[in-house]
Amino acid sequence: MDAGPQKQSEAATKSVQPVARALTLSMVAVFATTLFMRAVDPVVPQIAAHFAIDPHTVALLATAFSLPYAITQPALGGLADAFGKARLMTWSLGVLVVAAAVGAAAPNISTLFASRVIAGVMAGGVFPIAMAIVADLVSVEQRQVAVSRMLGAAMTGNVLGSPIAGIAADLIGWRGVFVGMGVLAALAAVAALVGFRGLATAASARVEIAALPATYAAIFRNPLAKICFGAVMMEAICLYGLFPYIAGLLAAGGEPRAAIAGLVIAGFGIGGIIYASAVVLLLGRLGERGLMLVGGTLMGLALMLVALHLAWPVWVADFVALGLGFYMLHGVIQIYASELAPAARGSAMALHSTFFFFGNALGPVVYGVTLPSVGLAGTVVPAGAILIGVGLVCARRLRRAPG
Repeated sequence: MDAGPQKQSEAATKSVQPVARALTLSMVAVFATTLFMRAVDPVVPQIAAHFAIDPHTVALLATAFSLPYAITQPALGGLADAFGKARLMTWSLGVLVVAAAVGAAAPNISTLFASRVIAGVMAGGVFPIAMAIVADLVSVEQRQVAVSRMLGAAMTGNVLGSPIAGIAADLIGWRGVFVGMGVLAALAAVAALVGFRGLATAASARVEIAALPATYAAIFRNPLAKICFGAVMMEAICLYGLFPYIAGLLAAGGEPRAAIAGLVIAGFGIGGIIYASAVVLLLGRLGERGLMLVGGTLMGLALMLVALHLAWPVWVADFVALGLGFYMLHGVIQIYASELAPAARGSAMALHSTFFFFGNALGPVVYGVTLPSVGLAGTVVPAGAILIGVGLVCARRLRRAPG
């Protein structure tokens, strides 16, 4: 009997296993890190009451996380390309554990802000690096599906993290939220430390530190860079700027429970999971251009609907639509960002995250100014219109190079 086909099958299985292992480990790391991004939003009123300060000030904990995340991305992306993506991810998870411990024990608001700054810096060494690992290991034809699974891991973190954080805060206080984040980050760090051993593909270094300025200059010379980076920045300002104020808006409407605020935010994650589950069908029916058009429009209209001061169950449904629309558009933009510089994807995805998290940092500041001055409708209606425009521009300008 000819053993050739059997040997080829065994070889193929062995070649697939490291890829699947690297992607699984990356998904675990992304899941844990996502909790650091949004788990604090449902407990803003509790933290404000504990330290006896203005909730609008506490809402800036989101900026304290997002701004350092954005600023340090170019450096982290370059380090990932130079010293190994998996290695940087593992180190980052370890420091996130320390940041969560500092937040849990914070004696004052300044220490809590410091813990969020540390967490923001190190979270930048996980999610965008995980996306770069996906781009390294998966061909562009299959990358939309692989990226959707990574986003699904992030959205599962949102879906479970926000309501669990709210419930924990209602039962044992906001400090328990930071303890839970630290425990999950520790588990992810141990998994990465053990699981990434021997995965040379995910840890390979291809860029010299001295070459980083030229690398970033080459990325910006790509005409699609300004579309990708500008689009995700506007997405974040217009959409994520609202999140730290959700608990306060619900409380003003008569619903003070942190668990309900967490459930509303979880609706956004559910929308992301729906996208991740249906991406093959959506891509086949709509194509990339249709995903961008429909996603931007759905996201913009769902954000405008917030102006109607809805009952909280309707908020949940609206945020499901908001999350679905966001990831329909954002998922396609990420694919284009991953192809801006194939030889330095860590750097390209780091810049992608830099602009996205600059938007995350600016958003709460913008909403903090506009909500008191022009009201909820005067804030979310123009923001929704901008998001629809972002979808239109991306659908028109983002095109894959022929050949």
